[in-house]
Amino acid sequence: MEFLLQVKVGALIGLLLLTLLFGFIPARVKWFRDTNGTDTHRTVLSLISCFAGGVFLAACLLDIIPDYLSDINAELDARSVETTFPLPEFIMAAGFFMVLILERIVLNCREMRVAQEERAPLIPDNRNGHGHGHGHGASPDLEGSGHHVHVDFQAHSPFRSFMLFLTLSLHSVFEGLAIGLQSTDSKVLEICIAILVHKSIIVFSLSVKLVQSAVRPLWVAAYIGVFAMMSPIGIGVGISVMAARLAAGTLIQAVLEGLAAGTFIYITFLEILPHELNSPGKQLLKVLFILLGFSIMAALTFLD
Repeated sequence: MEFLLQVKVGALIGLLLLTLLFGFIPARVKWFRDTNGTDTHRTVLSLISCFAGGVFLAACLLDIIPDYLSDINAELDARSVETTFPLPEFIMAAGFFMVLILERIVLNCREMRVAQEERAPLIPDNRNGHGHGHGHGASPDLEGSGHHVHVDFQAHSPFRSFMLFLTLSLHSVFEGLAIGLQSTDSKVLEICIAILVHKSIIVFSLSVKLVQSAVRPLWVAAYIGVFAMMSPIGIGVGISVMAARLAAGTLIQAVLEGLAAGTFIYITFLEILPHELNSPGKQLLKVLFILLGFSIMAALTFLD
C-alpha cells in the first residue's frame, strides 16, 4: 500500500507540472497573443483553433459522454432504479440548458448596457454584407484578429471560455478521481499515462481558446493554474474516498458528470465548431485539422 501511495503522489505531481507546462505555452508566447500579424499568422491560429475543435469534439463524444453514461447506468442498476424515463439523458439536457440560460442572461444584460452599434452585430443582419462582417471599411483587420471583435463575441466570448474552463476542470477532477480510486499500481500508471497525454492536448487547446477570447493574461494564468490543480485534487479526493467508503459518493459523481457532459455539448457544438466553420477561407483545410484533432484523441482512447 505504501508503494501504491507513492505511485499516486508521483502521478499527482506529474499531472500538475505537465499541465502547467503545456497550458502556459499559448498563454506566455507572444506569437499566440499577437492580433495584428500577417494573413499567415491568422491562418495558423485559425487552424490551431480547428485542431482544438476536433480535440474537444472527440473529448465530448468519445470520453465525457460514454464515461458518464456508463457510470450513471451502473449506479442506477446498483440501486435497482427502474424507469422508462430517460434519466441519464435528462441530466445531460439539464447541463445543456443551464449554460444556455446563463449565457442568454449575460448577453441580455450586456445588450442593455451597450450602444446600438455595439450590439447590432450580435444579431445576424444582411446589412453587414455577410455573417462575419462588421459593416465598416476598416473591418478586414479585425476579421481575423484574435480578439474577434463585435460579431465574434458569441463565438469566442470570455463567458463561454469560462464555462469551457469550468466544464474541463470538473471533468479533470473526475479523471484524477479515477486514478485515486485504483487499487493496483499498474492500473494507476496505465490511467495516468493516458490522462497525461490527454490533458496535455486539452490544456493547450483550452489556453489557445482563452487567449483568443481576449481574456486578460493574469486571468489566463489563473485559469490554467486552477485547471492544472483539478486532477491532483481529484487524486487526493479519490484516495480519501477509498478510505472513507462514502455510500452516495459514486451517485453524486455520476450526476455531476452528467451536468458536465451537457455543458460540454453546448460549448463544443455552439461555440468552437460553428465559429471556425462559419468563418470564410480554407474550409477544407479547416475540416482536415478538425479531423486531425479528433483522430489523435480517438487514438488515445486505446490507451485507456
